Amino acid sequence: MNRGTTKQGDVMFSKSEKISVELLSLTYGTFVARLLKENDNAEEVNLQLLKIGSNIGNRLIDEFLSKSRKTACKDLKEIADVIAKIGFKMYLGVSAEVAKWNDDSTQFSIYIENNPLSEFVMLPIHLQQTLWYSNLLCGVIKGALEKINVMVE
Repeated sequence: MNRGTTKQGDVMFSKSEKISVELLSLTYGTFVARLLKENDNAEEVNLQLLKIGSNIGNRLIDEFLSKSRKTACKDLKEIADVIAKIGFKMYLGVSAEVAKWNDDSTQFSIYIENNPLSEFVMLPIHLQQTLWYSNLLCGVIKGALEKINVMVE
């Protein structure tokens, strides 16, 4: 773990405007419930969440770069660290951990211990295996990285 990156994330979070975690969680939950009501297909909702998140990330990256004053990253490992330690802290107030790198360092996982989007969520049993409730976050990362010409899946 890069202590400098973690400290920069803490500083950026302290300078950011904040909203209630409860408000964020409940609003997001209502949003996902509405998508499910409009389209009773979890796979389609997953795609919609990814697309919406991608659009958000595409716009958010400009703000992130201007506020964080982050210079170009030298490799994917540094990009992953910046996302986990600065991006998640700056916008959600949580730190994330990067793990499970593949052998050629082109794939990784980001783990959020306390995901604020799922604070008050209990998915129905029939959706637990098919709905990717926080897929919006994947979309945000995807959209932001694609905007800076890092192609991701």
